[in-house]
Amino acid sequence: MDMDKNDRIILEALQGNSRLTISELTDLVELSTSGVQKRLKKLEDQGFIESFVAILSRKHLDLNLLCFVEVTLGTHDRQEVADFDEAIQALPEVLECHRLTGGADYLLKVVAHDREHLDYFLMDVLMPTPAVDKMKTSIVLKEIKETTAVPTQQRPMT
Repeated sequence: MDMDKNDRIILEALQGNSRLTISELTDLVELSTSGVQKRLKKLEDQGFIESFVAILSRKHLDLNLLCFVEVTLGTHDRQEVADFDEAIQALPEVLECHRLTGGADYLLKVVAHDREHLDYFLMDVLMPTPAVDKMKTSIVLKEIKETTAVPTQQRPMT
């Protein structure tokens, strides 16, 4: 589906606040209430909107330690990789997991309450996971930018 200006306005507005009402969205675009409802349903049906979620405050949940953990597997057997992928899904401390090219096999975005929690997670939970050979952990000192919003249009190339 090709998106037009109104679709982009709706998507950008919802990324900022997914609790906007149809009436509030109607005020942003030049469409009727039913027009916005139809567009919103179409954007959901076509997969542009995956879900509506609440973004929780790590600070208020006392998850003050944010780190990135590079994981290197000992073997790259297809089953070992699949087992690692599945094991990671069950770990609530892991916010994101990405399989990479280059030096490490995976990059994990991990939260913990404090250093003791991180140590427990790394040594007693992650390291014993089958196929894990090496880990390298970087603790975030300061978050410069954090967003869940994705661009809704391509930047013009010059």
